[in-house]
Amino acid sequence: MPNDDALALVPENVWAAYDRIKPLIHQTPLFASRTLSALVSSPSSTTTTFSDNTPTTLVFKAESLQRGGAFKIRGAMHAVARLSEEERKRGVCTHSSGNHAQALAIAARESGAKCWVVMPDTSPVPKREATAAYGATITFCPPLEREETLARVQEETGAVYVPPYDDPRIILGQGTIFVEFVGQEEELDAIIVPVGGGGMLAGCALAASDPELYGRVGGKKVRVFGAEPYEVNDCAQGLACGTRVPSQPNGLKTVCDGLRTPVGKTNFPIIQKHAEKVFTVTEEEVKRAMRLVWERLKLVVEPSGCVGLAVVLSEAWREYGVNGKVGIVFSGGNVDLSEVLAFNK
Repeated sequence: MPNDDALALVPENVWAAYDRIKPLIHQTPLFASRTLSALVSSPSSTTTTFSDNTPTTLVFKAESLQRGGAFKIRGAMHAVARLSEEERKRGVCTHSSGNHAQALAIAARESGAKCWVVMPDTSPVPKREATAAYGATITFCPPLEREETLARVQEETGAVYVPPYDDPRIILGQGTIFVEFVGQEEELDAIIVPVGGGGMLAGCALAASDPELYGRVGGKKVRVFGAEPYEVNDCAQGLACGTRVPSQPNGLKTVCDGLRTPVGKTNFPIIQKHAEKVFTVTEEEVKRAMRLVWERLKLVVEPSGCVGLAVVLSEAWREYGVNGKVGIVFSGGNVDLSEVLAFNK
């Protein structure tokens, strides 16, 4: 991996990463819903009152319509673009429950590199099939044996490890969501993103930390929040106690399979410094939000991608008092349609 200032974790490098990967990704569209904005603005989350003076307007960024069906392509494309020629010839490897696996397989294929992926045997079938279709060689393992299985694959292949989230290349790449979002919606007051390993939250918080980069000279920064399932709330716990919590003991209890990993070592201090707060939501709140997305916005979004909406519908968010134009990132849309949908379980 080239060792240069372009990989320093500073806001301007997120913009540089966007310039590098922009031709390789989709600019994902924004959606709005008067009904959902009114629901968030109403005194109760179960009633809807329409008003021309709605204090909160929700704007949804559909990374579910991104290449590979998720935001992960941003970090993967940036990481592969940063490989040296010698590294590219060796190929790349990673471990992932699905979205990063698909993204890295696409990025590797387009660069002419081989790709090996270790996937938990609990990964959704569509994510397995798509990863294989994009050309990756897959090794399955029990959910808690990812790292040792990957170490064996890497030793056998000599491939370069591209982490799912705990890496400067990934953090800078995922932060391009913010760059693109504020370019599409200049009046954004706040943004809320899902947090698992924390690559997207760290990248977006880093990008938002210098308002001059997005045209707010002397103005206020966009407020950045994280959204996390209560069953895997290590990031929120870490922020509360002041130190990273390195485990996810209840990971398999959440429907949010993309958020079951603990927040990364590189990511946590960035989140700690630049993100305002991480909110947690229950499984039932995630399921309710997912149903609303499917019914009201007519978008296919996976449970992990719905945690942001679940947060803004929660009483904790109401009590916190965030108003204005709030951006919510739908992080992915890779759903196993052969299974009972999460909101019907």
